[in-house]
Amino acid sequence: MQFYNKIAKSYNGLYKEEQLKKVDIILKHLKPGGRLLDIGAGTGISTKPFEKYCDCTALDPSDELLKQYKGKKVIGKAENLPFEDYSFDVVISVTSLHHTNIKKALKEIYRVAKPNAQIAITILKKSKLAKTLEKNNLLKDFKKIDSEKDWIFIRD
Repeated sequence: MQFYNKIAKSYNGLYKEEQLKKVDIILKHLKPGGRLLDIGAGTGISTKPFEKYCDCTALDPSDELLKQYKGKKVIGKAENLPFEDYSFDVVISVTSLHHTNIKKALKEIYRVAKPNAQIAITILKKSKLAKTLEKNNLLKDFKKIDSEKDWIFIRD
């Protein structure tokens, strides 16, 4: 988290273009509506494109990153989401879950997602997490889409 607080001012310059490419792919596969939670939202790069479809909440542990997002935001971590059960119609997480305990994070995502919620998660292909997901088949009910640097997992 301290790393992201330190680079908060330059974050969009470093990651915006890459994140928006992933969001475009996600939007081609989802029909977003209702309440959306963006886990690891940072500055809201991946949240903003959904604002025209959803009531969005951006969640991130970095307060410095979240300060840049003008919408609804909550400081928090994926492993302990501060929301009631079955609160969200859509849950996304764009290239952030490799910083978490994935089993705890997924348990929390499933807890806050409505039973038929759409979920989209991107994972860096070169991360240990990608290998863990494959080995443990943790996202077996998701479509797996190959993008440039990430795997995009979608449950629609």
